[in-house]
This record gives sequence, C-alpha cells and structure tokens, in this order.
Amino acid sequence: MTLAGWAIMIVSVGSVLALVSFCLYRVLTLPPQVVEEHLKAPLEIDTRDTTDAD
Repeated sequence: MTLAGWAIMIVSVGSVLALVSFCLYRVLTLPPQVVEEHLKAPLEIDTRDTTDAD
C-alpha cells in the first residue's frame, strides 16, 4: 500500500474509533436520574390482555 493509502486508512479508522469512544463516554457517564427517567414504561399503555382473559 502507498503512503497515501496508509494515511487515509489511519485517518478513517481513527475518526470512527474517536466517534465511538465519544458516544460511549457520553452514554456511560449519564447521571442516574436521567437513566431512571427513561427506563420507566408509560402507565397509560392499555395492552387489553386483562379484560377478556381466557
């Protein structure tokens, strides 16, 4: 591979790894309050499985 090929490959792989690292850092360092807020299911969902149970 030529020098230009190595440079393009290093820049592209490095940028993808940097983006993945940044995203994982942002997700894994969320405060617990934000995480708990998104893990709760909405109470107004009606699954209709208790009205006509077999």
